Amino acid sequence: MPGPAALGFAAVALFVAAANLRPAIAAVSPLVDRIRTDLDLSATGVSLLTTVPTLAMGLCAPLAAAVGRRWGLHRGVLLGLAVVGLATAARGLGQSTWLQLVCAAVVGTGIAISQTLLPAVVKTRFADRAALVTGIYTAGLGLGGAVAAGVSAPLADALDSWPGALASWGVLAVAGMVLWTAAKGSLRLEHVDGPKGPATSGLPWRSGLAWRITAVSAGNSALYYCELAWIAPLLHDDGQLSESRAGFMLTVMISIQVVAMLAVPALLGERQDKRFGLALTTVLTAMGFLGFGLSPGTGTWLWVLAMGVGHGGLFTLVLTLPVAAARDATQAGRFAAMAFFVGYACAALGPVVVGALRDAAGDFRPAFVLLTVLTLLMLLPISRLSPQHIAKDQDTA
Repeated sequence: MPGPAALGFAAVALFVAAANLRPAIAAVSPLVDRIRTDLDLSATGVSLLTTVPTLAMGLCAPLAAAVGRRWGLHRGVLLGLAVVGLATAARGLGQSTWLQLVCAAVVGTGIAISQTLLPAVVKTRFADRAALVTGIYTAGLGLGGAVAAGVSAPLADALDSWPGALASWGVLAVAGMVLWTAAKGSLRLEHVDGPKGPATSGLPWRSGLAWRITAVSAGNSALYYCELAWIAPLLHDDGQLSESRAGFMLTVMISIQVVAMLAVPALLGERQDKRFGLALTTVLTAMGFLGFGLSPGTGTWLWVLAMGVGHGGLFTLVLTLPVAAARDATQAGRFAAMAFFVGYACAALGPVVVGALRDAAGDFRPAFVLLTVLTLLMLLPISRLSPQHIAKDQDTA
């Protein structure tokens, strides 16, 4: 059994690896106006830089399972980081729409490989500290995106090149690869195979409970990637904030979400009935969307706080649903796999819909009002997640 120092170093390596799974997407948001101008894209077109990697993350999950089985967890995660690093660095080769989209797709493939295998690493080597290490892993995801959102615009100014700014995040992938390799002895994953991977066969497609969990998960994913793609452009589009300032506000919002991911579940406690926490954080998230849509330049800090606390807490609570609602580990895995497939499809579609509405209306108001309505509609499946309804539906799942 590795000692505390070895496990601590392994956790740091896990944190840095997870920090590589969002910058390639978050870095685009504060640079949207420059990218649109240089590539002559509409808002719908530029949204593909968020949609393509998100879709690849879902479609390539089975590939991740195959990589884990073929090369093991340690080398599988390392391969995913290498793909992310190479594809991110290739973004600096030019201002071609096709180059940027191809790189985005390859980045999504690399993210899918590492993202699918890292939870298996937690389960394999940190079973007795799963909650703590999952928090570290989640914080890495959030902080990686937060830093990229805040630093990318100043980087583009310093380099006088938005492709250079996007490509610079390849350095973080190199750091992740170095630490992951150095932690090989601490992790002891050389001979541990990857998970069997999600598959569409055997999933509970006819279960009402599974569909309610999937609906909440899909909404949560779609809202997250809409925030990541469009909050900063909305604040800059309003004319009151520079690209750098808008990116900084997105960084603050994501940082608040990271804190809320850990604090909200702790404050609410281990309630058997999850509806109160889910409903409260959903309403706060809806308030944030509505505020950004109707009054982005007034009360901005209030909307940032509402979205930060609301969606940060909602994010973690939604992740607990498959486990909390399942009667055993096998059922939990099926619930999670179903939510994963449908969720990433919705997440990929969301930013495109927002971009299309922005093109049609000339501003973000209709899109963010629609996001507010969609957020509130999540209260319908949430209301049917009482312990009584769950117990009644478990046997049919």
